[in-house]
Amino acid sequence: MGKTHSGVGSGWLNGLIGVVIFSGSLPATRIAVQEMNPFFLTFIRASLAGLLAIGLIFFFRQKRPQRNQLFSLIIVALGVVVGFPLLTAMALRHVTSAHSIVFLGLLPMVTAVFGVIRGGERPRLAFWIFSVIGSLLVMTFALFQDASLSTTGDLLMLASIIVCGLGYAEGAKLSRELGGWQVICWALIISLPLMLIATFETMPDSMDVISLKGWIALGYVSLFSMLIGFIFWYRGLAAGGIAAVGQLQLLQPFFGLGLSATLLSETVSPSMIGVTLGVIACVIGSRRFAR
Repeated sequence: MGKTHSGVGSGWLNGLIGVVIFSGSLPATRIAVQEMNPFFLTFIRASLAGLLAIGLIFFFRQKRPQRNQLFSLIIVALGVVVGFPLLTAMALRHVTSAHSIVFLGLLPMVTAVFGVIRGGERPRLAFWIFSVIGSLLVMTFALFQDASLSTTGDLLMLASIIVCGLGYAEGAKLSRELGGWQVICWALIISLPLMLIATFETMPDSMDVISLKGWIALGYVSLFSMLIGFIFWYRGLAAGGIAAVGQLQLLQPFFGLGLSATLLSETVSPSMIGVTLGVIACVIGSRRFAR
């Protein structure tokens, strides 16, 4: 039975909110990783989010996932709780957050591919055409913004996009059974014991080296990037379709640049406006032909 129009619309709205929240993730990670070991940053953000997840699960008295759902939860945990945060934190030691936008342009395509493999979706050919054009627009724009190159950083970012796309698609598929916020909460809880141990093992000798700005960045990636953003994102993917709603990620770099212009008084160029309009057109087109 097909999804209702209201359900699909709700999926796109929730997906858009998730993308807006995620748009601050890489800049915040870039700030934090300047003062923290990338391993410690990955483990402590997952630990903090995991402790909050336990509170949510108990407060709302959610049932435990079934045994046949554990494998999918492990994939989600490996993809978005550990894999993407760790690989991007390591990559951002070598490349700037602006350069990482190049790879965010690939994330919608990767998510759509895993949506086909793991979610059983079958978008039309026109969808893939719009998706490829949108990805190329983002990547071309990003390359012109920052020409710095690092083979190590680029390979780490590429790996992070692959595991993230898998985690998104697997979580979205499972959200149809468990619910969006329950999936990310259970993935965080499954990871928590190892994350707590790893946090203490990688903890710096002194926390005095971490500035207030570093703590704020850690707070953002722990609360918003690791938990709240996924509540909206998984709900959106499950309701609107993994491949279709996943195309909203094409807008993520531009939301990030928009925040930079607002908060840091950075210049928004006419080319950015033009590319953004082109990307929006691709998102609209891909939505039309997603099924």
